[in-house]
Amino acid sequence: MDYRVDEYAAGKTVLELAKQTLGLSTGLLRHLKFLDNGILVNERRVTVRYILQQGDLLSLAVEDTRSPDFLLPNDLPLPIAYEDADTAVPEKPPHMPTHPSCGHREDTVANALAFRYAAEQIPFVFRPINRLDRNTSGLLLIARNRMAAAKLSRAMKDGYIQKRYLAILCGTLPQEEGLIETHIRRTAQSIIVRENCSPDEGGDLARTQYITLSRTDTHSLVCAIPLTGRTHQLRVHFSGLGCPILGDDLYGTPSPLIDRHALHSCLLAFPRPSDGATQTVRSALPDDMRQAANALGLSCPDPDTLASLLQISPKGAKP
Repeated sequence: MDYRVDEYAAGKTVLELAKQTLGLSTGLLRHLKFLDNGILVNERRVTVRYILQQGDLLSLAVEDTRSPDFLLPNDLPLPIAYEDADTAVPEKPPHMPTHPSCGHREDTVANALAFRYAAEQIPFVFRPINRLDRNTSGLLLIARNRMAAAKLSRAMKDGYIQKRYLAILCGTLPQEEGLIETHIRRTAQSIIVRENCSPDEGGDLARTQYITLSRTDTHSLVCAIPLTGRTHQLRVHFSGLGCPILGDDLYGTPSPLIDRHALHSCLLAFPRPSDGATQTVRSALPDDMRQAANALGLSCPDPDTLASLLQISPKGAKP
């Protein structure tokens, strides 16, 4: 990353410019300090205390120089909804894990992206900003370099990244729209399954806003807005209201209409690391959920409805 020092940045130290103007984290700067070419001014190595002059060329080695050996590239179908020099937003299909784990070393989003960038001879380190369960489909936000990861992680923590999900529920919720607030913890019997609990039972605060888009006497299509990011949050919250997500074999029951839980990440808005402008990415309802919704008599959202979901003001986004 190169930055030409202008009259407004002249007189600042590298540390001041990197943190105040470029938004780099302390951890990233600490990492750069130990690289031979980590922090250069006019191609000469300097410390973060160096005072910049107008016209100086500040070079920061935030790009990756090699891919990790443990990440195996694999040519897997993975549509890319948005991409720039700092970010990639793939549309994860159902049944594909986000990252490698025991039993899933070569069939993940990480493997597919590693293949994509290896074909372009671009070093790639997998840096997911959000994650999706294996059977949840839709948009994932991936940082393509250290600087982008630091900025986006901070934006996520500060509530500047917005997400919207579409879910088909078994049953109808008590209100057309509302805010679900509970504490969620891991059950004593499983390292995977979560449950709602009271505040004094050791769980983490979890908030989900929802709006019903279509309903019948037996099922609903809702937009869900997770205001916190707990494991299985949406699945636990809707199941706790007696309306589990269709096809959820962990918190509900399997369904002949769909071979996974009917949950899709349909909207993502985030500040671009390069300039802070809001980038909005949309993903249509996938075919399996659309077919299930049609079979249940639910109306699927059109593009205008999908776009309007981002205009919903999140309630209580910060604890």
